[in-house]
Amino acid sequence: MTPILKTLSATLVAAALATGTLVAPADAGGSVSVTYVPANKKDAQALKAGLLFYQLYNSVQNGASIKQIGKNNVGGIGQYGFGNTGIIHQEGSGHSATLNQYGNGNSWGIFQFGQNTNANVNQYGNGGNGATFQFGW
Repeated sequence: MTPILKTLSATLVAAALATGTLVAPADAGGSVSVTYVPANKKDAQALKAGLLFYQLYNSVQNGASIKQIGKNNVGGIGQYGFGNTGIIHQEGSGHSATLNQYGNGNSWGIFQFGQNTNANVNQYGNGGNGATFQFGW
């Protein structure tokens, strides 16, 4: 066997072994979560406006909104102050989310998609903004 053929054979065997060890079962669950907190006043105002538009589109009459599409989802919002905007939007099954806002003029949205994600957000102070996006499988 030539050196090139030996190297090629070893590479193919290594690749075959590696792919066999990297394959996960089809039913393996997991999730990915991204939280965005604006770095400046302009971005904070844009995020707050987006959350307010979401509430207008969904005919929300007060500062808290929980929308659940699916089954076995749990969500709760506590607001301890004035002028707060809180959103929990869940699509899929098995999601859990809580949002507590302590202070005034805070805005936060939790958006969960897929299945079996979990978020717990506590906001303290005044004028804070952010959003959490979660995708589970």
